[in-house]
Amino acid sequence: MRKVILQEWVSLDGFAADRNGTTDFFSSPKYAEGSDAELLEFMDGIGTILLGANTYKMFVEYWPDVDPETELIANRLNQTPKLVFSKTLREAPWGKWEACQVIDAELTSTIRHLKNEQGKDMVLWGSLSVAQQLMQAGLIDEFQIRVVPILLGAGRPLFAQTGQQLPLDCVESRSYPSGITLISYRPAHIG
Repeated sequence: MRKVILQEWVSLDGFAADRNGTTDFFSSPKYAEGSDAELLEFMDGIGTILLGANTYKMFVEYWPDVDPETELIANRLNQTPKLVFSKTLREAPWGKWEACQVIDAELTSTIRHLKNEQGKDMVLWGSLSVAQQLMQAGLIDEFQIRVVPILLGAGRPLFAQTGQQLPLDCVESRSYPSGITLISYRPAHIG
C-alpha cells in the first residue's frame, strides 16, 4: 500500500500562508541549506507528486526551467509524475517535461484508490485545501512539517479546526543551522 506524505512549511504560529496568501516567509534560500541532500534522498521513495491548482501554478513558474546545477532536486522533481487536483484546469503542462495529469474526480475516493495501487509513495506539497480535505478523511499517513522561525500573527493555518483529535507519534525531529526544524509525525494508529 502506498503512503500519502504531507510536506509543509509553516510559521512557528502554525500558518502555511501569510495574511496575503503568499509563502514568501520561507522563500529565502538560507532555509534550504542543509536539507537539499535529504530531500533528494526522500524523493527516491516517491513515485507521485500531488498538487492543488494554486500550488501547481506556483511550481510550474519555477521548477521546469530551474538549472539542476543550482537546485539539486530539480531533475528528480521534474521527472516525477504529478497529479493536479482541480475542477477548473483542463491541462497542466510542465515545460519541456511530461505534463501533469489533471484530476477532477472526487478527491478522497481518488486518493483511496491510488493508495491501494502498487508503487512508491506519494507526496503532497502545499495545496492547503487538498491537504485539509485529506486530513479530515484520515488519508495522510505521515506529516513532515518544516517549522520556520517566524511569527506571522495571521494567515492561513495548515490545520483547520475540525473539533476532532488526531493522536500523533513523532517519528523524527531535526534542526538545521538556518533555524528550521523538521518534525515528522504519523497518526498513532499507523504502524
